[in-house]
Amino acid sequence: MAENVFLFIPNIIGYMRIVLALAAFYFMRTNYILTTFCYLLSGFLDAFDGHAARHYNQSTKFGAMLDQLTDRLALMCFCIGLSVLYPDYYFFFQLNCALDIASHWLHLHQSNLSGRTSHKLIDLSGNPILRIYYTSKPVLFIMCCGNEMFFGMLYLLYFAEGPKLLLDMGLYRLLMYISLPIMLLKALISLIHLITASKNMVAIDMAERSKSK
Repeated sequence: MAENVFLFIPNIIGYMRIVLALAAFYFMRTNYILTTFCYLLSGFLDAFDGHAARHYNQSTKFGAMLDQLTDRLALMCFCIGLSVLYPDYYFFFQLNCALDIASHWLHLHQSNLSGRTSHKLIDLSGNPILRIYYTSKPVLFIMCCGNEMFFGMLYLLYFAEGPKLLLDMGLYRLLMYISLPIMLLKALISLIHLITASKNMVAIDMAERSKSK
């Protein structure tokens, strides 16, 4: 009996992430508790689809693309919602989305042209920052979680400060400040990502042009 890739366990987790993200976006202006729960749970499940794919030997190109699209579009849609709540900072949200999508799309495309089976399989002789980012699971986990935490706490701050903690500062504001450097560092890595992928694309172009001469 033929396998149904659509029903592979990691892909089912991916569908659950999409449903949770859509629920978060729908309730974003009316129920901040439900929105936060759904959005963070959707992001949390991102840590399990890859493990499920390896454990059950269900790694697929469809699953990898589903994961990438969910990550990129979830953050983009969330930033669109934040730009409505914080209109004075809409350009920051636009810039963050553009940088995130452009860097990952170009990197994924040049990885495919280079014959790599995953965008996370990089040339270890390449950029040292990207090498650490993709080969160290703790670093990747902290960067992704910290980035999501910043935007999540920024969203919560629109509605409440959270329980009072240090220096009468609310929990949401404190976590936002803690995660701010991580968000900025991840944006810098995305920029490096974009530059490195652009250079790799040009190298592929030059190699192909040399062969054609």
